[in-house]
Amino acid sequence: MITMQRVRKAAGKHFSRAELAVRSAFGAARDRHCPACRRDVVGFFRYGDEAEWGCLDCGASPRERLMHHLLDEGVITLPAWSAVLHCAPGEASLIERFRAHAGDYVPADIDPSRYAVPGVQHLDLMAMTDDSRYDRIYASHVMEHVPDDAVVLRNLLRALKPGGEAWLLVPLWDRPSEDGPPDLSGRERERRFGQWDHVRQYGRDFAERIRAAGFEVDLIDAASRPPEAVRREALADTLFRARRPA
Repeated sequence: MITMQRVRKAAGKHFSRAELAVRSAFGAARDRHCPACRRDVVGFFRYGDEAEWGCLDCGASPRERLMHHLLDEGVITLPAWSAVLHCAPGEASLIERFRAHAGDYVPADIDPSRYAVPGVQHLDLMAMTDDSRYDRIYASHVMEHVPDDAVVLRNLLRALKPGGEAWLLVPLWDRPSEDGPPDLSGRERERRFGQWDHVRQYGRDFAERIRAAGFEVDLIDAASRPPEAVRREALADTLFRARRPA
């Protein structure tokens, strides 16, 4: 669905990228760093309200950069030869990283045709039946799309091996989580939840929904990382690390 909000975001992104490209061409200092492509860059382009959203060289988003930073620093770990489910595999750098470390890498989505990823599988998280298969499940900006997040969280818990972790990222606001009715129009969803296909908006109380499904959970905020890393890598977002009890 094309809306004025999406048009404004796209236009802002285009002009911001163009400005950074000019600065780069004229020799501006590459004093920022992208942990996704491991390159020094002149800066990060704007998208919507986020002034430093995307890497000029590889396009990596703040949440993509945060995941690489946390993996690089050992805050989260990806065991060798692990089984990894990558939901909505749209981040090229994480596809490469997960595939390199996993013995069983499964990229999957409810609509595989959206992704030019080798081996991408069809998966409806609402109907998921895997039992104790995965060491890690990564789902970034997925949970705000599913019809019933309680069902999906229980399915993810069952699909993990004991001690396994689900790495969940969602759009956050500074209010309690809010679900929309099933018949909410796309335009009203965009007005209330920021995007036409979002069925809810999460607050930090998302952690309570995760715990209610049976997980142990902790929050890892980008803002809690060393200030120089936050500035240099333009880190943002919050990771909800959900662990199936051993």
